[in-house]
Amino acid sequence: MTDRWGVVAKRAENLMPGVPYVRGWAQARRSAGALAEHLTALGMESDFPGLAADVNVSGDGLVRLGSIRPEAALMLAELILSGLTAETATHADATGKGTMAARRSPSAA
Repeated sequence: MTDRWGVVAKRAENLMPGVPYVRGWAQARRSAGALAEHLTALGMESDFPGLAADVNVSGDGLVRLGSIRPEAALMLAELILSGLTAETATHADATGKGTMAARRSPSAA
């Protein structure tokens, strides 16, 4: 069974000709590496010992987090939420400044 993103598809154990497994795995490896760097910078590398690149039967790259403790999952969720909150605030600030500048500009009328 596969969800609409192909993430639930079985991992590729028996390779089929014509499927770009290397491309998908390489993309997953770059992404897993970037995540590992950030987790290391936060001192959380030991919380994700199973972090690895993989590929499914369709050739889509997958980043597997492996089995993690509930505390690590909670911390990851909090980091994602704080990042989204900061991004939303930055976007709102930029939009607000653009709106104010347009109101002050005589050409905006």
